[in-house]
Amino acid sequence: MENWKRNIILFLGSQTISLFGSSLVQYAIMWHITLKTQSGVMMTIYILCGFLPTFLLSPFAGVWADRYNRKILIVLSDSLIALATLILAILFFLGYDHFWLLFVISAVRALGAGVQTPAVGAILPQLVPEDKLTKVSGTNGSIQALIMLLAPIASGALLGFVSIEMILLIDVITATIAVFILFKFLSIPVHAKAAQDQSISYFDDLQKGFHYIKDHLFLKRFFLFFSLYFVLVAPAAFLTPLQVTRSFGEDVWRLTAIEITFSIGMMLGGLLIASWEGLKNKVHTMVLSTMVFGISTFALGVIPIFWIYLVFMGLIGVAMPFFSTPSNVLIQEKVEEDFLGRVFGVIGMISSSMMPLGMLIFGPIADIISIEILLIGTGLLLFIQGIFLLGDKTLIEAGKSNIKESRNEGMID
Repeated sequence: MENWKRNIILFLGSQTISLFGSSLVQYAIMWHITLKTQSGVMMTIYILCGFLPTFLLSPFAGVWADRYNRKILIVLSDSLIALATLILAILFFLGYDHFWLLFVISAVRALGAGVQTPAVGAILPQLVPEDKLTKVSGTNGSIQALIMLLAPIASGALLGFVSIEMILLIDVITATIAVFILFKFLSIPVHAKAAQDQSISYFDDLQKGFHYIKDHLFLKRFFLFFSLYFVLVAPAAFLTPLQVTRSFGEDVWRLTAIEITFSIGMMLGGLLIASWEGLKNKVHTMVLSTMVFGISTFALGVIPIFWIYLVFMGLIGVAMPFFSTPSNVLIQEKVEEDFLGRVFGVIGMISSSMMPLGMLIFGPIADIISIEILLIGTGLLLFIQGIFLLGDKTLIEAGKSNIKESRNEGMID
């Protein structure tokens, strides 16, 4: 087996183990809050705590990913998350099981994710040949979807037999294993900039990253589309468990069912994008995904039968890899290696700020009007956004650029 294949297997394997433990905790906390409060405001607070720290840290973490050893950054972020989770578990064992502690741990875990996300996005092109990025990203999406399939099943089963603090300890164990694999077995050469003396000041580096984005028209258009997209997907991403609880029943199995169906769809979508690699133009693939997401979100707002509801939840899952994989690969192919961390840092800022912004808008409204109306409205807007994306000549041109020429194109005259 070629060396790059061994490295990517070790890397994705460690991340899969870590993701499984994190997903157990995520579902356990989310369902605990949903079932105990049934409040859109409480869910909004939890989501803000899980995203706002990532937003604040992402631009700095992007600079770190460009300046320092990316593997070490991933190890440190996983370790921080494990330590914070262990502290929370101990507090729960001692009887301090207040809601505000769940919000605090969500914020600390978000800090770790803020460091990890740009580092992972920037490290993949170091591990994988450019012409294999789509296949690897699609395969990784399927692995993540499989974890998302298994995690709610396991979390739902565990919640029926063990306390939430025991689930927290499982996350600590899986994070420790992941860190050990990365640290002990995975050898990744330090990228060129990290091996150099850092003569440029930290804030100059940050400024250069923003100038790089400013000077590339396709990046500015891409980030604008990304921002609107993440605002509009917030109700489907976060309010559907609350909708199911209100409209179909408070049974844990129903919450488990929507997560399982979504994960099966996402796994199938990941396998499909890995084998097919999508349409020739990556942006066309993103348009297809956005429109399917919009139609399915609209359907979630009008379907009164639960099993049909699950079908459209599965379609949303299928659509997700057809958006995330080509968008990530587009960035990895077109952005120069020395700026990848900072660009992915901005992506982290967008994803961690726009979805909470959407929840700031939609969460409180969900306590006034029905979630079904929110899903109908955002579904229509997503479909319309897909039409506008199809007409954006700059992004369409970026989507069809070949690998060798792409990183030198897109500069504004």
